[in-house]
Amino acid sequence: MNKRRPFRWRNVAIGLALVFALGCGKAWADTMATPQVERTSVTIRGLPANAPPLRIALISDIHVAGPDMPPERLEEIVAQVNALEPDIVAIAGDLVSEKRTATHIYTPQQIVAPLGKLRSRFGTFVVPGNHDHWFDMPGLARELGANGITLLANEAVVAGPLAIGGLDDAYTRRADLRGTLAAMEGLEGVRIILSHSPDPFPRVPRGVPLMLAGHTHCGQVAYPWGGAPATMSDYGNRYACGRVDENGKTLVVGAGLGTSLLPLRLFTRPTIWLIELRGK
Repeated sequence: MNKRRPFRWRNVAIGLALVFALGCGKAWADTMATPQVERTSVTIRGLPANAPPLRIALISDIHVAGPDMPPERLEEIVAQVNALEPDIVAIAGDLVSEKRTATHIYTPQQIVAPLGKLRSRFGTFVVPGNHDHWFDMPGLARELGANGITLLANEAVVAGPLAIGGLDDAYTRRADLRGTLAAMEGLEGVRIILSHSPDPFPRVPRGVPLMLAGHTHCGQVAYPWGGAPATMSDYGNRYACGRVDENGKTLVVGAGLGTSLLPLRLFTRPTIWLIELRGK
């Protein structure tokens, strides 16, 4: 008769420790990965059909803080964005992270200085995020201006063939969509909106064919099969990640570059979007 081998808790513990170590390794690799470049093309009425496409580089949720996003790493990402040769750089908020798990909190000058090296034909434009307001929005605004970066908070500006409306942060209830649309009235150019949160998208009129956003981090910690347990959006996974075409409008939501709350990603990676606008 064969004797049954005794159940060994030691083997279970070793197995669990191995799974935990592999998970931590995967999380750190996803967190510190070189941003992947996602590309998409949007056809928009009002742009010349025979002209070269207008290239917008979208980044968001930089969250400068230790250990995962020191200014030195941001400098490398800026060089990666510049290599794409964009016509416009759009930053969808949250330059900083003041998370309790951070190993170092940087000054507004240290946070913004690398962004001053961004290069594009028509300029760099940024909207506030919730963490920017919680940290030091006046200090960040001062440094953005000193580095030639245009801050839009319920305001609008002409950039080449575009009229860009920049919403203040919806998550902290500072967004004024009606005021931003009013600011765009009378400006020449195809209208687009830059927002930190994607949640205002359903209320954007069809006369604004494109909206760019961030905030969700694509969940930051996501399921391997897609989707995420939390997106910080009132619409759940509906506007949580990537490109959405709805009601004659297009929304592009970036996964962000850095982290908030915890300094790690899992099954999401830092992302730069390169959006080509083509005439119709």
